[in-house]
Amino acid sequence: MGGVTVARRPVALAAAVVLVLEACGIVLLNWILSIVVDRQQMSLAGLQPRAMSAGSWIGGGVFGLYLLFCAVVLVRGALRDRAPGGFARICLISCAVVHGVLGALAVGLAGWVAFLAMMVVLGLLVLTLLAYGEGRTGDARGNAENPPNGVPPAAPTSA
Repeated sequence: MGGVTVARRPVALAAAVVLVLEACGIVLLNWILSIVVDRQQMSLAGLQPRAMSAGSWIGGGVFGLYLLFCAVVLVRGALRDRAPGGFARICLISCAVVHGVLGALAVGLAGWVAFLAMMVVLGLLVLTLLAYGEGRTGDARGNAENPPNGVPPAAPTSA
């Protein structure tokens, strides 16, 4: 268990860096898509091109903010060396699920390299979630009555 305890901070920080880069890429991609839709006057089912352009821009911004929030949760957890709380944990789990679904779609739409990238992010998120476990009891340092991250104290040995 000691190896997981040591590796969880760097893994959480690496996952946060990857999520920040991914958020920037998503926002950039949706910005480019909005420009293309606007310049070519594309329409879908009678929707105005400006509405589609604005929808692409807003959707990319919201998804980018979601990824940035997950990155902030990971950085905060890594700096404090504590598991995220209830809502933050749910956000990280949903982020992992989104990456799993996007990875499955990426195989057919973008190829195996995109699938591999999604699976690396998924792996970092799952490893971070598993490394920190449920533990919301105790502080980062812990003490005899209140161990860090809910790890039970070692059983006393008799001499």
